[in-house]
Amino acid sequence: MKICVFCGSSSGVRSEYLEAARRLGQLLAQERVGLVYGGSRLGLMGEMASACLNAGGQVIGVIPRGLMERELAHQGLTELHVVETMHQRKAMMADLAHAFITLPGGLGTLEELFEIRTWSQLGIHQKPLGLLNVEGYYDKLLGFLWHSQGEGFTRRENLWSLLVDQDPRVLLERLRNYQALPAKQWLSNRET
Repeated sequence: MKICVFCGSSSGVRSEYLEAARRLGQLLAQERVGLVYGGSRLGLMGEMASACLNAGGQVIGVIPRGLMERELAHQGLTELHVVETMHQRKAMMADLAHAFITLPGGLGTLEELFEIRTWSQLGIHQKPLGLLNVEGYYDKLLGFLWHSQGEGFTRRENLWSLLVDQDPRVLLERLRNYQALPAKQWLSNRET
């Protein structure tokens, strides 16, 4: 099994974010789960990859050439794929992974989270997606998503299928046991 992890290329202001990234990297190695990520040596991304490697894990990075040329790539990965665009990066990471986890991060991390979730909603894939809600980082975002559901813009089943936990071991187990719901038509007849 391989899990793609989306997370910040910065470390954030709380040490708990770095610690969670390290714990997740170590856990993946211990559980013999391959890590697929954006290939950077910086921030949570780099700490997670290093922790996984140091614990004997397999780490596959996917990085756009422009970032590689700025010497931002993590050295010593099990595999490093260099692609031309961010779109190719996300597509390759999604193809390589059996599941996804999102750690704290900024706009890029949020964009990855929502794109992968949208692909699932549209039936492009049926892979599980987990949110590691470190120190309540995503509480307000989750509140907004439920608000969106209440306002009729997001279906309840699309929110329930986003697995959320604060414990990486529990989240990993939930990803392993995930049963995808049958893909539904995302627009009703009255909306077309």
